[in-house]
Amino acid sequence: MKFSLIVCTYMRPESLLDLLHSVKNQLLYPDEILIIDGSSNQETENVLKNNEFRNLKYFLVSDKDKGLTKQRNFGISKVANDSEIICFLDDDTVLEIDYFSETIKTFEENNDVSGVGGVAINEYKWKLQEKHKLYNKNKYYLFEGYYYKEGIRNVVRNYLRLASNLGPGRMPGYSHGRTCGFPMTGKIYDVDLLIGMSMSFRKVVFKNINFSKFFEGYGLYEDADFSLRALKFGKNVINTKVRLSHFHDQSGRPNRYQYGKMVVRNGWYVWRIKNSNPNIRDRFKWNAITILLTLIRYTNIISLKDKEAAFTEALGRTVGWWSLFFNKPKHTNNKLSDKPL
Repeated sequence: MKFSLIVCTYMRPESLLDLLHSVKNQLLYPDEILIIDGSSNQETENVLKNNEFRNLKYFLVSDKDKGLTKQRNFGISKVANDSEIICFLDDDTVLEIDYFSETIKTFEENNDVSGVGGVAINEYKWKLQEKHKLYNKNKYYLFEGYYYKEGIRNVVRNYLRLASNLGPGRMPGYSHGRTCGFPMTGKIYDVDLLIGMSMSFRKVVFKNINFSKFFEGYGLYEDADFSLRALKFGKNVINTKVRLSHFHDQSGRPNRYQYGKMVVRNGWYVWRIKNSNPNIRDRFKWNAITILLTLIRYTNIISLKDKEAAFTEALGRTVGWWSLFFNKPKHTNNKLSDKPL
């Protein structure tokens, strides 16, 4: 299957170069690589001129096409007509050698799959369960013979019976799903949500929908929004053989206050994509969890070194929650179909 790789980047030339070197070493190489650059200088362009990569096409976009959502849509519009799969990677990732071969194999062997995501091995926290050991299920999440130690946010939610009632990658009726990922069992798991750092879709999906204009700018949760709408065209899966590392380069990210607001407002928007008319129980749980996570973020002012970041993010979450009473986000077009490219 012919496939294209789109990498949207902003002011991260060295991170991008690390990614491209890992692409160069792949067992299966992309038929085209589209670099969509929103940088305000020429450092990324110069790095690419000094390092040759086969099938690479570079685009420095103008102001009207800057921002992750716009850059993704711009990249899709430049994909070759005969490409069957479009892959997206964050510019601060590095791939294992069989990343693309396992991704394409998943599509080839599963006709009902329209979206495939991978696993970040450097963020992997799963461990094998020990025989005869009892695990406190409020503090550990158990799955297929593995366990995952819950963070304080999920421990509190577990005790308050506010945890997700579904597996990883699934969105319950009140949103706030499990974000622990999957153990590396070598299996493929059905999910609702794929993560923008590592997601690939059949091209037919993009003939029907694109990335929503609501997320233009930094675009927090634009990947969740697109993944949910893409379910109309087939299954989304995580293949635990599709592996990479994600290094979370901090450059180009919004300040913590704006981030906090987006966590709540964009989170509300995505929740209503999945559940457009939630019942009273789901409404209560979504709000209860949102308030709880905000309060926990306020306690980080005491428990963490970066007190200013904790306070400003918590404040942003607070303002974001109150703003929903007066100015709820408006969905663009139908909940499952934006205007195609």
